[in-house]
Amino acid sequence: MDITIHTTALPHDDPDASLAFYRDTLGMEVRSDVGQGRMRWITVGPVGRPGTSILLAPPAADPGITEDERRTIAEMMAKGTYGWILLATRDLDATFEKVRAGDAEVVQEPTEQPYGIRDCAFRDPAGNLIRIQEVR
Repeated sequence: MDITIHTTALPHDDPDASLAFYRDTLGMEVRSDVGQGRMRWITVGPVGRPGTSILLAPPAADPGITEDERRTIAEMMAKGTYGWILLATRDLDATFEKVRAGDAEVVQEPTEQPYGIRDCAFRDPAGNLIRIQEVR
């Protein structure tokens, strides 16, 4: 089998703030931006890697979600426990400093983990946990 990850989704509650974080702070390119107001679906991805994307989507847009589920999602997003993603870089220290300079909420500074990786963590504007691992 030949399977790869094409797109993963993260929720957003402020498309402009999310766009600024992923485009300006993380340096990703915008692949598409459709919708209007808070109901926008924004696809971003690493420059030069068109086969891998992150879809930033309004979580309340799914017609199959009940009002109770919408409230639960909003509560989890507010606490930062709803969405997360692992990214990777060859220069963790430089990446950490760039993201921190972009006023992202620092969750963890670069740390050598006991399970063999070195990483750091931030929260994006929607509260999603962004862990960035160092590629060795």
